[in-house]
Amino acid sequence: MRGVECASLLGNPTVAFVQIGPYLLKNNLIVAPMAGVTDRPFRQLCKRMGAGMAVSEMVTSNSLLYGSAKTRRRANHDGEVAPISVQIAGSDPLMMAEAAKYNANEGAQIIDINMGCPAKKICNVMAGSALLKDEPLVGRILSAVVEAVPDTPVTLKIRTGWDKDSRNALMILKIAQESGIQALAIHGRTRACGYTGEAEYTTITAVKAAARIPIIANGDITTPQKAQFVLETTGADAVMIGRAAQGRPWLFREIAHFLATGTELSHPEVAEIHQVLIEHLEDLYRFYGDIAGPRMARKHIAWYTRGLADSAHFRHAMNQLEGMDAQRVAVDDFFWRAQDRSPHLMYAQQTTQQLTEITA
Repeated sequence: MRGVECASLLGNPTVAFVQIGPYLLKNNLIVAPMAGVTDRPFRQLCKRMGAGMAVSEMVTSNSLLYGSAKTRRRANHDGEVAPISVQIAGSDPLMMAEAAKYNANEGAQIIDINMGCPAKKICNVMAGSALLKDEPLVGRILSAVVEAVPDTPVTLKIRTGWDKDSRNALMILKIAQESGIQALAIHGRTRACGYTGEAEYTTITAVKAAARIPIIANGDITTPQKAQFVLETTGADAVMIGRAAQGRPWLFREIAHFLATGTELSHPEVAEIHQVLIEHLEDLYRFYGDIAGPRMARKHIAWYTRGLADSAHFRHAMNQLEGMDAQRVAVDDFFWRAQDRSPHLMYAQQTTQQLTEITA
């Protein structure tokens, strides 16, 4: 089944069920692919917390790396809730096609193509958002991937263009639709912007107006109110949330509740934040092992504890710890003390600007 169909809930246009190929998402909230973040533990957690879909961190199209431990781990989808969306990155059409087939054979149910990453190490090899400079190459890559996996839906993530003088998202939309891409996610910044300044939604609005496929809006969606604003302003079929969910996976349930009811869901109390973090840590330890697990856990612990009293001192001490047991003890001690001080301490006091600083 080609394309995406959307159905509003209770007549509310901001609440929709999105279908990609044969996969009907439970809502229109999607976790953005983030290198080093959207591993299987994080994707599963966000799905449990209300996300309708989560896209994996990007997997290289270089077949020489398929045997690496990192690539095998990124292709590990054991027990993951469907649909499983895997993002691939590269600049060679043939290699991208092979990467799509490899990941489809490893369990990917949706293939997502990365043409949105602004990182220099990606753009310097003409991958990610650097591809937006070469529209003919974009077409060749998209066509090659779609043809390589005819039974697997292919989606695309882009930025609005290379820089503010070359916003070509409308042309990329045209190429994508002609190539058979089934959904397009757009981050409201150019490659040159990186993550600076504010995301703009005018380009996303124009793309949605011209689209025959669903459009997913991305960029600076940090609160339920902002999610509703972006959906209503752009007409997008879904929103994609990345950095704002780091250390705040419950953001998805808060947005889902707000879109459905128009009322704010209570923010988690300290005890729940503690419990969510502990469960996340245990999943990371199992997934990465005794050595890599605690190292991967450090950044997540830092994100979860931002905004809580004495967190800066705690994070500094945490970064000196090596083992799982030491991390567990330190996290428990920090949250027990935080709960004693104020069991109802929330993230609610943080402004959008603070959230942007937290997730930058």
